[in-house]
Amino acid sequence: MEDPKKKSTFVFQAGILAAAGMLVKVIGLIYRSPLLSIIGIEGNGYYNSAINIYTIILLISSYSIPSAISKVIAQRLAFKEYRNAQRVFVCALLYVLVVGGVASILTFVGAPFLVGKNQNAVVALRVLSPTIFFSGFLGVFRGFFQAHGSMVHTSISQVLEQILNAVVSILAAKLLIGLVADGDATTRAIYGSAGSALGTGAGVLAGFLFMFGMYRLNGGVIKRRASRDKSWHEESYKEIFKVIFTIVTPFILSTFIYNCTTVVNMTIYYHVMDYKKVDAILASNHYGIFSGLAVAVVNIPIAIASAMSSAIIPGVAASYVKGTIAQTRTQVTRAIQMTMLIAIPAAVGIAVLPRPIMQFIFPQKESLDIASGLLAALSVTVVLYSLSTLTNAVLQGIGKVNTPVIHASVALVIQVAGLIALLLYTDLDLYALAAANAIYSFVMCVLNHMSVRKHLEYRMDVVKLFLKPLFAAVIMGAAVFGVYQGLILLIPVSRVVLLIAIGIGVCVYGAVLLLIGGVSREELLAFPKGYTLVHIAEKLHLLSDKPERKRKKKRRKKKRKRKKGRAAL
Repeated sequence: MEDPKKKSTFVFQAGILAAAGMLVKVIGLIYRSPLLSIIGIEGNGYYNSAINIYTIILLISSYSIPSAISKVIAQRLAFKEYRNAQRVFVCALLYVLVVGGVASILTFVGAPFLVGKNQNAVVALRVLSPTIFFSGFLGVFRGFFQAHGSMVHTSISQVLEQILNAVVSILAAKLLIGLVADGDATTRAIYGSAGSALGTGAGVLAGFLFMFGMYRLNGGVIKRRASRDKSWHEESYKEIFKVIFTIVTPFILSTFIYNCTTVVNMTIYYHVMDYKKVDAILASNHYGIFSGLAVAVVNIPIAIASAMSSAIIPGVAASYVKGTIAQTRTQVTRAIQMTMLIAIPAAVGIAVLPRPIMQFIFPQKESLDIASGLLAALSVTVVLYSLSTLTNAVLQGIGKVNTPVIHASVALVIQVAGLIALLLYTDLDLYALAAANAIYSFVMCVLNHMSVRKHLEYRMDVVKLFLKPLFAAVIMGAAVFGVYQGLILLIPVSRVVLLIAIGIGVCVYGAVLLLIGGVSREELLAFPKGYTLVHIAEKLHLLSDKPERKRKKKRRKKKRKRKKGRAAL
């Protein structure tokens, strides 16, 4: 196992996890397009209905396990209590064995009740039920390695999981639809959604087997550390289970409420559409476009925040429990900065080129117009969700695990009221869902920031963290839009032009950000491949040492004044 003292800095490890998260989302989008062509809009609607309910059950049973377990184990590792850390790991496995098993059985048996009016999603949900069981074990292993400062194992398992998910989803959907080729369109859609669900299970199982293999390979190191542990107090299993329940339960509640907005919004949408006498299949198709297409694209940059959240919890928990609050504040600043440097330009890019982006990923003409409009409407949520996800993790890391639960509950009530009003009294339809997402994430940002500021005496540098990246992103957005609109007249191939425009946009954003001092040399060095980035920036004269020279000049002036003062005496 990697020694956390080796070149595994917080930003470096977070960068690895963030890169893996981005790759996972990209793979997900790449395979969703051919899968959508196989199962159709209707099948996609059934699959998304099932996956949303599955996600909620996963949130309750095991989704929060990696973050919670990494926090508990990291606190023990901070004081080199290796035996207690191993005992936490064993208790966590027993926890998910019971909770995950019960959740899987209840999901399979109660599927007809859980899907509500959309009974055509029952088959897909039942296929997903065993996945809940294996997800718990996968989460425990990921949390164990994250607590030890290694995000590499989690990153590889995530990529492996998504690759298997993509391959099996496409093959299984095609095979199952072929078995009912003579059936009607709805029957084929039901079987196609079941094939998609089968791919999700295959991916989770592959990820679990990989993590189990990595744990076995590191078994010798783990045993030696535990045998050398001379800590004065060995926690009993009863004590550890109590800790797990007191830590995991608030994590679960917070994550559940934070993420259940998807299912709540879906349920409200279907009921209001039914009240308005909208055809059930049409409503399912529309919701599939919103959830399966627009939201899927928006979730790519948000994956950065999720990766940061997973990476920040062990470090924040360890530094906070040791009482090094200044170090905790530094970690929080670095995490916010790295997240905003990606989330803000991503939001601007999505806002200025929604149709080309959607056409690049999901070229199906029947859904392109609606999906593009929704994507633009959701662009602001990239920043809001990224920041609220990150601040959630900070509060959990410093032990304020109940605070995000309260904030999520307040935000949920406000956004539900807003969504119902918008659906009933306006013709916004799917855009009401986009507005609800923005309301929820904005409220979470405000409440979380107030709590972080209170408990850590933390002050955000608004200019450095937000305004400078936003300024650079606006310049980038104008450049990208102009390049795309100009080149599309010369090269009528949307995908090629989009890639060229994005490449130019990245260069413009980076150049402007460095020129206005949005990132310093020291901060750039902390990024993955930091020395390479600094070397390139210096070669292009985008990074100067003027601020450092000014500081040195001030110090020399002070020294001269002190010398003159002593000479006068």
